[in-house]
Amino acid sequence: MNATTLPLPVATAALGTADDRVRLFSRLGWTAIGIAVVLIAVVVPLMALVAPDGSALHLSSYALTLVGKILCYAICAVALDLVWGYCGILSLGHGLFFALGGYAIGMYLMRAIGHDGVYKSDLPDFMVFLDWKAYPWYWAFTDHFWYCALLVVLVPGVLAFVFGYFAFRSRIKGVYLSIITQALTYAAMLLFFRNDTGFGGNNGFTDFKRILGFDIYAQGTRVALFVLSGLTLVGVLILCRYLVTSKLGRVVTAIRDAESRVMFCGYDPKAFKLFVWTLSAVICGIAGALYVPQVGIINPSEMAPQNSIEMVIWVATGGRGTLFGPVIGAFVVNLAKSVFTMIAPEYWLFFLGAIFVGVTLFLPQGIVGLFRRRRGGGAA
Repeated sequence: MNATTLPLPVATAALGTADDRVRLFSRLGWTAIGIAVVLIAVVVPLMALVAPDGSALHLSSYALTLVGKILCYAICAVALDLVWGYCGILSLGHGLFFALGGYAIGMYLMRAIGHDGVYKSDLPDFMVFLDWKAYPWYWAFTDHFWYCALLVVLVPGVLAFVFGYFAFRSRIKGVYLSIITQALTYAAMLLFFRNDTGFGGNNGFTDFKRILGFDIYAQGTRVALFVLSGLTLVGVLILCRYLVTSKLGRVVTAIRDAESRVMFCGYDPKAFKLFVWTLSAVICGIAGALYVPQVGIINPSEMAPQNSIEMVIWVATGGRGTLFGPVIGAFVVNLAKSVFTMIAPEYWLFFLGAIFVGVTLFLPQGIVGLFRRRRGGGAA
């Protein structure tokens, strides 16, 4: 078998002739990123902190929190697109990694409450209510921000690595892998619902007071969290784009298209899949850590299987395998959710299902694919 019979990504990776001069983004792409950074880091803070309350340019706390929350969802969508759009692994359990990152930072936020809780105790209110006498061992050092920030990365990353190692080693793929990922997040949700796990049971963590000494509900803190979320999304986009345009990305895409041929070329698909899978889980954990201080709560419902399915809908709606598309999809679906849950909450799930069916039938390449077709099939 010679390289000319292989898919282009495999052939170029195998021969080592891949064009290393491929641009990270087009001029239009860099312009869009630059505009996004200015909006996130300059325009939004001015609208939220400088514009007077009665002004049409003023950005309310509600709007700031809503958009900040969607930015975190967009980070998750990009992470899922990395494994599904480029590696061909459909995960129905990424909500677990998102929630674990949220719980990791939530432990710090609960410790930061101090004696300002209802019971004025050294322990969080839920532990006092459940008659806990001391923190369990796994709460050690969680009063240090740096330690919890490390947990945000390590907990989802280690869990994803262990799960992926055994799953990919056993050559589980396709719908079977998707079902197992959904079963994993469902089992974790049931575990966290228990009061004896030390994570607040069905109520989870809430009633946060401060983060790094700053009032968590102050407008300045909300703006800082918003800016951090937005810049993290930009950083994740650049990182993922760098990966998918590198030789590693070509091999990963080849695994999606023809895994057996990649093996014949001397590459080990397991190692590449495990790396992308673990990185995606870590990115979701970071998104969860940014999400919790902005919404003020984390509970086991974030691990519900339907949340992971919604992530898939975001990616499919925006355009799988495009990176920018999932960001668009996350904004479109979640803004629609905000509107529908206010005017007709009982119909939201029907509308969500209609979005998924409609995209599958009429927009198989998502919103980005529609734009490309209108431009005459131009390059990405």
